[in-house]
Amino acid sequence: MSSKKNRAVLNAILLAFCFAVFLKCFCFDFIMTEGDSMLPAVSNGSLLFVNRLAFGFRPPFSKRYLARWAQPKSGDLIVFWTPFGEVAVKRCAAVLNDGSFFALGDNAPASFDSRSYGYVNIDNIIGKVCRF
Repeated sequence: MSSKKNRAVLNAILLAFCFAVFLKCFCFDFIMTEGDSMLPAVSNGSLLFVNRLAFGFRPPFSKRYLARWAQPKSGDLIVFWTPFGEVAVKRCAAVLNDGSFFALGDNAPASFDSRSYGYVNIDNIIGKVCRF
Protein backbone atom coordinates (compact mmCIF):
# COMPACT_ATOMS: atom_id res chain seq x y z
CA MET A 1 0.00 0.00 0.00
CA SER A 2 1.33 3.42 -0.84
CA SER A 3 1.85 6.10 1.77
CA LYS A 4 -0.98 8.20 0.20
CA LYS A 5 -3.39 5.28 0.62
CA ASN A 6 -2.20 4.70 4.19
CA ARG A 7 -2.70 8.36 5.01
CA ALA A 8 -6.19 8.35 3.43
CA VAL A 9 -7.18 5.26 5.42
CA LEU A 10 -5.84 6.76 8.66
CA ASN A 11 -7.64 10.04 7.97
CA ALA A 12 -10.90 8.18 7.33
CA ILE A 13 -10.50 6.20 10.56
CA LEU A 14 -9.70 9.35 12.53
CA LEU A 15 -12.67 11.19 11.04
CA ALA A 16 -15.01 8.28 11.82
CA PHE A 17 -13.69 8.11 15.39
CA CYS A 18 -14.17 11.87 15.93
CA PHE A 19 -17.69 11.68 14.49
CA ALA A 20 -18.57 8.76 16.79
CA VAL A 21 -17.25 10.62 19.85
CA PHE A 22 -19.22 13.72 18.84
CA LEU A 23 -22.44 11.70 18.48
CA LYS A 24 -21.90 9.95 21.82
CA CYS A 25 -21.17 13.18 23.69
CA PHE A 26 -23.91 15.32 22.18
CA CYS A 27 -26.64 13.14 20.67
CA PHE A 28 -26.95 9.67 22.12
CA ASP A 29 -25.40 7.23 24.54
CA PHE A 30 -25.64 3.62 25.62
CA ILE A 31 -25.70 2.65 29.28
CA MET A 32 -25.72 -0.69 31.09
CA THR A 33 -28.12 -0.88 34.02
CA GLU A 34 -27.29 -2.15 37.48
CA GLY A 35 -29.81 -3.27 40.05
CA ASP A 36 -33.47 -4.25 40.16
CA SER A 37 -35.10 -0.86 40.82
CA MET A 38 -36.77 -0.73 37.40
CA LEU A 39 -38.08 -4.31 37.22
CA PRO A 40 -40.05 -5.48 35.31
CA ALA A 41 -39.57 -2.74 32.64
CA VAL A 42 -35.75 -2.79 32.74
CA SER A 43 -33.82 -5.75 34.10
CA ASN A 44 -30.38 -5.76 35.68
CA GLY A 45 -27.66 -5.71 33.02
CA SER A 46 -29.86 -4.29 30.25
CA LEU A 47 -28.23 -2.15 27.58
CA LEU A 48 -30.25 1.04 27.09
CA PHE A 49 -30.15 3.57 24.27
CA VAL A 50 -30.32 7.13 25.63
CA ASN A 51 -31.43 10.05 23.48
CA ARG A 52 -29.45 13.02 24.83
CA LEU A 53 -31.39 15.46 22.64
CA ALA A 54 -34.90 14.42 23.75
CA PHE A 55 -35.42 17.44 25.99
CA GLY A 56 -32.81 19.91 24.80
CA PHE A 57 -29.14 20.54 24.20
CA ARG A 58 -26.79 20.12 27.12
CA PRO A 59 -23.06 20.02 26.37
CA PRO A 60 -21.01 17.28 28.04
CA PHE A 61 -19.69 18.21 31.48
CA SER A 62 -22.14 21.11 31.69
CA LYS A 63 -24.63 21.46 34.52
CA ARG A 64 -27.21 23.36 32.47
CA TYR A 65 -29.09 23.04 29.22
CA LEU A 66 -28.13 25.68 26.64
CA ALA A 67 -31.47 25.16 24.89
CA ARG A 68 -34.51 23.23 26.02
CA TRP A 69 -37.38 22.24 23.70
CA ALA A 70 -39.29 19.71 25.82
CA GLN A 71 -39.83 18.50 29.37
CA PRO A 72 -40.18 14.92 30.52
CA LYS A 73 -43.72 13.64 30.78
CA SER A 74 -45.10 11.36 33.44
CA GLY A 75 -44.20 7.82 32.50
CA ASP A 76 -41.01 8.67 30.57
CA LEU A 77 -37.94 6.60 31.41
CA ILE A 78 -35.16 9.10 31.99
CA VAL A 79 -31.47 8.99 32.81
CA PHE A 80 -30.23 11.67 35.18
CA TRP A 81 -27.66 12.64 37.79
CA THR A 82 -29.00 12.11 41.31
CA PRO A 83 -28.30 14.70 44.00
CA PHE A 84 -25.50 12.34 45.11
CA GLY A 85 -23.73 12.45 41.75
CA GLU A 86 -24.76 8.99 40.58
CA VAL A 87 -26.38 8.18 37.24
CA ALA A 88 -29.88 6.76 37.64
CA VAL A 89 -32.59 5.37 35.38
CA LYS A 90 -36.06 6.05 36.74
CA ARG A 91 -39.57 6.84 35.58
CA CYS A 92 -40.70 10.45 35.66
CA ALA A 93 -43.73 10.62 37.95
CA ALA A 94 -44.34 14.38 37.91
CA VAL A 95 -42.82 17.60 36.60
CA LEU A 96 -43.22 20.82 38.53
CA ASN A 97 -43.33 24.35 37.13
CA ASP A 98 -40.21 25.24 39.11
CA GLY A 99 -38.03 23.05 36.86
CA SER A 100 -37.88 19.91 38.95
CA PHE A 101 -39.27 16.40 38.61
CA PHE A 102 -40.15 13.46 40.85
CA ALA A 103 -38.49 10.18 39.83
CA LEU A 104 -39.70 6.73 40.85
CA GLY A 105 -38.36 3.25 40.28
CA ASP A 106 -40.87 0.69 39.04
CA ASN A 107 -39.83 -1.78 41.76
CA ALA A 108 -40.53 0.35 44.83
CA PRO A 109 -39.00 -1.96 47.50
CA ALA A 110 -35.68 -2.09 45.61
CA SER A 111 -35.59 1.52 44.43
CA PHE A 112 -33.59 4.45 45.78
CA ASP A 113 -35.46 7.34 44.18
CA SER A 114 -37.16 10.69 44.85
CA ARG A 115 -38.95 9.19 47.84
CA SER A 116 -35.49 9.15 49.44
CA TYR A 117 -33.74 12.21 47.97
CA GLY A 118 -36.62 14.44 46.91
CA TYR A 119 -37.27 16.31 43.70
CA VAL A 120 -34.50 16.52 41.09
CA ASN A 121 -33.64 19.55 38.96
CA ILE A 122 -34.51 19.10 35.28
CA ASP A 123 -31.00 20.31 34.38
CA ASN A 124 -29.72 17.02 35.88
CA ILE A 125 -31.36 15.02 33.07
CA ILE A 126 -28.90 13.30 30.72
CA GLY A 127 -31.56 12.00 28.34
CA LYS A 128 -34.56 9.82 27.66
CA VAL A 129 -34.40 6.05 27.33
CA CYS A 130 -35.54 4.92 23.89
CA ARG A 131 -36.65 1.42 23.01
CA PHE A 132 -35.15 -0.19 19.95
